Amino acid sequence: MIRTVEAVIDEDGNVRLLEPVRPHTARRALVTILEEGPVTQVSESALLSEEALAQDWNRPEEDEAWSHIQPGR
Repeated sequence: MIRTVEAVIDEDGNVRLLEPVRPHTARRALVTILEEGPVTQVSESALLSEEALAQDWNRPEEDEAWSHIQPGR
């Protein structure tokens, strides 16, 4: 099974996984280095708007409008 795990690479090249990984045996891994730096915190405006947006987005009309891109629903 292929699994993606977020990690941070410091200036010395040390890789620190952001969640525990416990494979049963040794595994190969690929590292993709992204252009942007790590996300260190969620913006306050995103947190403050989440509840208001959820009221609009979590409606049956919204589910129907986007159902064409959600196979199996």
